[in-house]
Amino acid sequence: MLDGIDLNVAEGTIFALLGPNGAGKTTTVQILSTLIGADGGDVCVAGHDLGRDPDAVRDAIGVTGQFSAVDNLLTGEENLTLMADLRHLERTEGRRRTSQLLDQFDLVEVSKKPAGTYSGGMRRRLDLAMTLVGDSRIIFLDEPTTGLDPRSRRTMWQIIRELVAGGVTIFLTTHYLEEADQLADQIAVLNHGRLIARGTPDELKRLLPGGHIRLRFNDPQGLEAAARVFGESTRDDDSLTLEIPSDGGVRSLRALLDQLDSTAIEVGSLSVHTPDLDDVFLSLTGQPDNEKESVR
Repeated sequence: MLDGIDLNVAEGTIFALLGPNGAGKTTTVQILSTLIGADGGDVCVAGHDLGRDPDAVRDAIGVTGQFSAVDNLLTGEENLTLMADLRHLERTEGRRRTSQLLDQFDLVEVSKKPAGTYSGGMRRRLDLAMTLVGDSRIIFLDEPTTGLDPRSRRTMWQIIRELVAGGVTIFLTTHYLEEADQLADQIAVLNHGRLIARGTPDELKRLLPGGHIRLRFNDPQGLEAAARVFGESTRDDDSLTLEIPSDGGVRSLRALLDQLDSTAIEVGSLSVHTPDLDDVFLSLTGQPDNEKESVR
């Protein structure tokens, strides 16, 4: 059950919805894509009221679910042609769109082969291509890379980035936190049907303490001088490093550099360390450590 969700997704961006199993991610996608009705509230998708004009919403969106909608007995080309027919495209336009998508998703060489012979990555690319037959403005991707190998996953990421560069809006749910970190402009975390956090990946990471800036020095004298300037720090004489608590933001980094410059302290190297999305996710949702693998 969803409880008081308030979302505003900017056009031409990637919005990621995260949450543990059963949090309500798929239910949210199903409501927004008109697959199931909402018990209450106001929903507007692509400028259309979901309750009053669901057909206009369906014309503007595409949905790629957790499970492939590809017909394994048909060829890749036939799957796309079938989708063009379901979208009521004229025959010439349907052929043009099919050819364009086969080329865009690097499926031309296998277009005449049954989809059942495709690799998992190829089937997923075909599935997404079918979603795009109607020139959708908004695409809902519900865990689009589940089960793909790392190479296929990164290929899918590149395709998603290219779609957004072309003006498409992506609404993404995923269990791969690295995926959200790599792709999303905005992330929302859903738990027990309620939104518990929202922001950019960097903003969410800064919600947790433990971030720091690590300074590495070329000699003990530099380390000693910096340790005197930055009282709240962790010093390691063996590695000639000093860890200074920081949120990792530009403002705090600039302030630190100004202090180093004003005291003429030479630094060999500098690195910024902040909690990752795994840490944020586990902290916000209360997932125990032994469940970490299940939420990736």
